[in-house]
Formats: sequence, C-alpha cells, structure tokens
Amino acid sequence: MSQVKFKRILLKLSGESLMGDKGFGIAPDMLKHYAEQIKSVVQLGVEVAVVIGGGNIFRGLQAAHSGIERVQGDYMGMLATVINGMALQSALEQVGVYTRLISAIEMKQIAEPYIRRRAIRHLEKGRVVIFSAGTGSPYFTTDSAAALRASEINADVILKGTRVDGIYSADPEKDPDAKKFDHLSFGKVISLGLNVMDMTAFTLCKENNIPIIVFDVSDKSNLMKIVQGEQVGTLVRD
Repeated sequence: MSQVKFKRILLKLSGESLMGDKGFGIAPDMLKHYAEQIKSVVQLGVEVAVVIGGGNIFRGLQAAHSGIERVQGDYMGMLATVINGMALQSALEQVGVYTRLISAIEMKQIAEPYIRRRAIRHLEKGRVVIFSAGTGSPYFTTDSAAALRASEINADVILKGTRVDGIYSADPEKDPDAKKFDHLSFGKVISLGLNVMDMTAFTLCKENNIPIIVFDVSDKSNLMKIVQGEQVGTLVRD
C-alpha cells in the first residue's frame, strides 16, 4: 500500500457520464471504461466505493415539468440510480472484480440494504461497494448521497468524475477565458459561487473534513494517477 496516497476512496459518477455520445441510456463502452479504471486501482489495494447518479434515465428535479409531483419524481430518480448501479456491477464482475450493490431503498432481490458496518466490511475485504438509491429520501441529490456515504465509511477523499479537468472560474465549454484552479479551500469555493456540488453535499464535506478532487473521468489514466498522489484536476480542502 506504500504506492498509493488514498486507502479508501468514494468515486462519484454522474448518470450522464454513462451515456457516452448517446442522448439517453447506458453506453456499453462507457461501462467498460469505468470498470477497467476501477479494477486498476482495486489491484493496487485501494478500497473503492461508488455513488452513481441517474440523470441518463430520469432526473427528479425535472419531473415537475411532466406533471409528476416532486417527491414522486425524486423516488423515480433513485430507482434510476439502482439501474445504473446494476449495470456497473455487471461490468465490474465481467472484468473479475468482486462487488456489492447496496440500496438505500430496500429491494432485497437485487441489492443489499444499507448497513454501515457491513458496507465497511465489504470494503475491507476488497469488494467494490456501489451505493445506489441516493440517501433513500427525497430532496437530496446523489452528490449529497456521496458526501453522506463518504462520511459514514470514513473515506479519505471524494473523487468527483466530470467531463472537464477540474474546477474553473466559469464554464470552460462556454468561456474560453475561464481559469482553472489547482487548489481551492471550501470557503473560497463558496465565496466565488463555484458549482462543485450542491450546498448540502458541500457543507457535509466541509464539516467532516473530506477533501474533494474534481477531475476528468474520460481520461482512463486519471483515476490511477490520483490514487498514486499525482496532481490531477482540482483539489478542494481546508
């Protein structure tokens, strides 16, 4: 373990990241992309937990536009994360990685219920733990679920995989003059109004002193570089 900087990580992936170049659903090549990256760090002895969003299937916040009540829509979004978790579990097992899919909403035929001590034991045994169904409560995003689970399992860091290579002063896809930050404090992120995570998730990380690294997850070498201590993306910590 001397070759790695982080012993236990929580990897946060968006549901949209599973779409690849599709407009909806799950792209098989993206599943394979993530499975191989996760396998490479597991082989180093890193304990990996994953929280994945559901935006490629259903977004709770947008449900109101279709006439669906907010709480109902949020539960539908939670179920979408379970579908994504099942897909990632299958991809990981195909490359020989042991996994456990854990759901915050009980559905015992397909996933274990969330029990903190059991989840930690799975990690200690080298299994990749996939947390699905968010926090199990409406009005909370999967970013909040990632911050909560990372706190509960005593993760060393949250690795937030995105389409861009860090945190910028503005959207780099829209503003060519946007400046990239290598390091930021929690306070600086708040004062600059930067959109790293929703405020509930961000506050939870700040209060529990969990650093966040925002990085480009499309580069297949980045996850390995981060756990080995290389400067990749943007580090947020006090």
